[in-house]
Amino acid sequence: MESSNVRVLVLRSAGTNCDRELALAFQKAGAQVVALHINRLAANPGQLADYQILAIPGGFSYGDDIASGKILANQLLRHLRDPLRQWVRDGKLIIGICNGFQALVKAGLLPGPMPQLSPDDLFPATLAPNSHARFEDRWVRLASQSKICKWIPAGKFLYLPIAHGEGRFLARRPAVLEALRSNDQIVLQYINEDGLPAAGFPANPNGSAAAVAGICDITGRVLGLMPHPERFTDSLMHPFWSRCPRAPSPDGLEFFRNAVHFVRGGMAVTMET
Repeated sequence: MESSNVRVLVLRSAGTNCDRELALAFQKAGAQVVALHINRLAANPGQLADYQILAIPGGFSYGDDIASGKILANQLLRHLRDPLRQWVRDGKLIIGICNGFQALVKAGLLPGPMPQLSPDDLFPATLAPNSHARFEDRWVRLASQSKICKWIPAGKFLYLPIAHGEGRFLARRPAVLEALRSNDQIVLQYINEDGLPAAGFPANPNGSAAAVAGICDITGRVLGLMPHPERFTDSLMHPFWSRCPRAPSPDGLEFFRNAVHFVRGGMAVTMET
């Protein structure tokens, strides 16, 4: 399959404000992108068949009036629960960034079913207000950990921006965190200057348990993360680009290139052109 045939659906709602950056990131990676309001998708869920990648961008969906991502999550559950479950069974990809991550967690799509937990345990984790109760807008150091995630390989050290007030990842009980570790579902961790998981502020900007910055489901195809890879897809986006002896590697672009490559390799459901 040619990269131009990889089709991405960027799902937006009232309050979404990172959809254009996310669309551009996938376009840079060689995909065709369509942005669609959730109301239009809910009216015709069959449109999902036209795409292999679903992307839920950051922003403040519905003004975060109840909690970050909660109203969008409720819409996903009410109108798209079964189509999205089928989407995952079909081997397609999902990414939720910042507010999109919050929505995926609060809709029960992340961390998703885990063999260690009861099938009735639909919401074993959450994203809570930052431990210091302040909005954080900064760049952070990250390390990729998961060998099953299709979006980013393990062993990468990354530098990406964050911008959130409710990014503190919490497991509802210790067994959930242990299951995430056992299943290799912890994709990204905040790290300190020594490259170790960050325990305290500011390296861990929100107080996340186990320094978690992103997780995937057990298939490795559904990814949620608080950092914004779509905001670092060109070396000139780096905050210190003018001081660097050579152009900084745009760490964010790798996520989107990997996803497109995954689909091109026939490892996700494809369609005839």
